[in-house]
Amino acid sequence: MERVQFQQEQMLAELKDLVQRGLFTETEVKQIMRKRTQFENALVRRIARKADFLRYAAYEMNLEQLRRKRLDRLDLPKSKTTISDYALVRRQFHIFERALRKFKADVGLWIQYIQVAKRAGARGLVGRITARALQLHPNVPSLYVVAASHELSHASPSAARALLQRGLRLNAHSVDLWREYVRMELHFIEGMRRRWNILGIGITSEKKPLDIDASMDVDTGMDSAADPNIVTDDRGETPDEIVAAAKGGDQGETARRAIMEGAIVKSAMCSAAKASPRIELFSQLDELIRNYPCQPHLRETLLDELHNLLHQTIPDEPEAIKMLATRRLRELTLDKASVGSDSNQSESERLVDGLRYANERLMIAVGNPLNDKARAQISALYADFVEEWCRLPTLDPTLKQYLIASLSTLARPPDALPILQATHLRLLLRDGAPPKRILKLARRYCRATNAPDVWLSRLDAEKAVNDGDITAIWSSARSAVQSFPDKREVEKVWLWGLDHCTSAGENRHSLFENLLEQSMQDSSTRSIHESLLLRYISEVVYSECIDDVERCKLVRRLPVAYLPTETVWEHLFSLESTRKKAVQKTMLNTIYQQWQAFDGVRSAMTWAGWLADHGDGKEATKVISKAVVHLPSEERARLQQMWNSRLNEGKGEEDEREETVERMPVTLTFE
Repeated sequence: MERVQFQQEQMLAELKDLVQRGLFTETEVKQIMRKRTQFENALVRRIARKADFLRYAAYEMNLEQLRRKRLDRLDLPKSKTTISDYALVRRQFHIFERALRKFKADVGLWIQYIQVAKRAGARGLVGRITARALQLHPNVPSLYVVAASHELSHASPSAARALLQRGLRLNAHSVDLWREYVRMELHFIEGMRRRWNILGIGITSEKKPLDIDASMDVDTGMDSAADPNIVTDDRGETPDEIVAAAKGGDQGETARRAIMEGAIVKSAMCSAAKASPRIELFSQLDELIRNYPCQPHLRETLLDELHNLLHQTIPDEPEAIKMLATRRLRELTLDKASVGSDSNQSESERLVDGLRYANERLMIAVGNPLNDKARAQISALYADFVEEWCRLPTLDPTLKQYLIASLSTLARPPDALPILQATHLRLLLRDGAPPKRILKLARRYCRATNAPDVWLSRLDAEKAVNDGDITAIWSSARSAVQSFPDKREVEKVWLWGLDHCTSAGENRHSLFENLLEQSMQDSSTRSIHESLLLRYISEVVYSECIDDVERCKLVRRLPVAYLPTETVWEHLFSLESTRKKAVQKTMLNTIYQQWQAFDGVRSAMTWAGWLADHGDGKEATKVISKAVVHLPSEERARLQQMWNSRLNEGKGEEDEREETVERMPVTLTFE
């Protein structure tokens, strides 16, 4: 308590000044003191909690906002700065400092402290906080991005470059860090271009070398091993082109031309490709360069370099093959926005050429895979590519037919992968092809496969052709896909008939019972049985045509006939407890008794909580007491703790304990 009293004494001067200036009344100041005392008492407990510090800081932020609004409204004459002008902000910083002494490992808390200091305009403090955070967490890329963003916002590109280079030395495989480093260099190039335009420094193209990187030694602070050089001071390493560009003569002209051609960014991308050769890196860099507001010729040059690196680094990866193949299609939007394009082709002609080029490249990749795994991946990518384009409502019907015909070429061979066949059938159904032709093709595909996707397409085709009962075909499909390893896909076949069959009432009840009995015959369909049982409860047991007496009979029959799981009993309890009509307490007790055998803690808390919410606290206490007797020691202690927390109205406090920490920023901001 001595620490609390010490903190109270530190508040006196600022509170007195607030009253003297007329910003707060004495009654309000007393309320502030009481509130702060409550927070201080929470902070000195034996086990401090981060949520207590955050709530305290949030209270001080709101108090500072109120002070500023009252100060503006009163329009007081300007006077010397007094303690109340900065005390509330200083207290926010003090709270975060105390919190970080206890939670040094919490990166989110560091981020929040930095953001609070930024909003307060404490530039020097932000720099010190980021330095401390990086010392404790050198392997967290987002901290380097935050620190570099702060330096860039205060016109310190050299310091930002040094920070990112240090981060890349320790986190060479971080895609986010490489992306932000390239973004920073792009921002630097654009800033230099505008500055030189204002100063009237021109760049001629008469002496343009054939290979800029070969004609001069480009240095971005990266060594030959693709690792950033550690900078020993805060100034960072300035690339040689920047130094040379400041000089006059041919050397300065050559350096300026190299900068405008993206030599620094090219070198950074090359280092990134060597350090982290992953498709995620190339895709994010591709998106960054396409969307960054730079000169069209620079964008084209950088994209050429990026795709050359992709082809050299991971040429056989399926995602890389698709990225290279679809480049022309992605460039259509850029060319459409460009001014003075050199291409004489119309947009539609370029679309046709780009689509044909991408389709042919992907078809070659599907036909010549490195191994079975690569074949499956590239086939799935090609199927997605065709389906995505055919789904576009504005695509020309001729192009759609061309893509479907190309897909058919790969789907018809006997050894074709099911993903190609299933996609082919779906597109034919969506495109309005003759149903009998689709059905004939679907039956052919299904002869030699147990893939659920193909069988689902066949069922859709059968449904389109046959207006009558297709229960027999659906049963054959369930038997055919039984041995497929992915039971989530198999489940779609089992549930297909429930969504497409029009049976109702007794017929639907019988349909569910037959499916449930079949799903219990094989242990591999246990998860399917659970899904069927959940739908049976929702659509049959709790349908509007079932009265309470019949519903009670069906619920009592569940454990005997269908072996429900914990999830099923929980779902059943939820449905019964949230009914719009009068909820039957006896029914809930019956469900609880069955649920208790699977999860004694959760079931007891849910049942007792419902009783307490409906005014039967005495019965709720009995439920907890009886449940504790049958639980192991660990679960018993957990149940008692949860129930005591609820009784002490601590549930809301527990929910607030983990405050929503703002997402760590991983993007550089420029001001």
